[in-house]
Amino acid sequence: MDSLKTYHQVDRDDSDLSFRIAKMEAIYDTRKGETDTPHRHDFYTILLVKKGSGQHRIDFNSYTIAPQQVYFIGPGQVHQLAEQQRPEGYSLLFSEQFLIANNISVDFISDINLFHEFGESPPMELDEKALTSVDQYAQQMLTYYHSNKRFKYEAIGALLKLWLITCHNLCDLSLLDTQTMESGGTLLKKYKSLINLKYRSWHHTSPYAEAMHVTPDHLNRVVKSLTGKTAKEHLQSRITNAAKRMLFFTNLSNKEIAYSLGFSEPANFSNFFKKCTGVSPSAFKASH
Repeated sequence: MDSLKTYHQVDRDDSDLSFRIAKMEAIYDTRKGETDTPHRHDFYTILLVKKGSGQHRIDFNSYTIAPQQVYFIGPGQVHQLAEQQRPEGYSLLFSEQFLIANNISVDFISDINLFHEFGESPPMELDEKALTSVDQYAQQMLTYYHSNKRFKYEAIGALLKLWLITCHNLCDLSLLDTQTMESGGTLLKKYKSLINLKYRSWHHTSPYAEAMHVTPDHLNRVVKSLTGKTAKEHLQSRITNAAKRMLFFTNLSNKEIAYSLGFSEPANFSNFFKKCTGVSPSAFKASH
């Protein structure tokens, strides 16, 4: 049985809302400072930490909360905040419906490469100038959000896109030449999409490359140049993250998980998991 809490709506009380912004300190006060339970969303989440300390766990990777950070959490990613003090900052939630309503293509979200569906999701570190910029956008979005002005969500959509572009331009990856970004970006999007469709049956990069009519070497070069990780590492991350979630949040046996993920033998799954993570499935479950 899956015991993982999943939030399907941006606003629990209003299913029509597709965007929400709140101050992190207000959320902390509502929880009375208690650590939230591990959970996932069916929408996008951005956390701007202006001040704070503690740990932020995303898909079983732990990051130290510190001032001047931005976290990007994609739909389906499991995360948990464990603050050591009352934070200051903003929490932004928005769905694909909000993007569509404001003429922001979902492909745009893929192109900016800020949200990671699997693997490492470290925070973006901001200098004072960058913090001032994104903080101003957040303040304007919050003001519009609590107003009764006409076209307030259109204004928020424009500010959100500016926020995302600003953060994208702060990434080292934006230093790549435009041609590499444009041609490689299309291939990367196709690869990530194929992984989500086929990771349970295609455990090697060769069939993905064949399906996209490129060589495995070309696929690997493009993926690594755009993300810093090899094509194989992306695929392994997707499989191991799915395994970790089942190990932690369900009562499935190792054998059932192995077959669910397309391994012909439980031993093959155990060997794969240990090679990728450094621990056996049983040891991972026990340690968490």
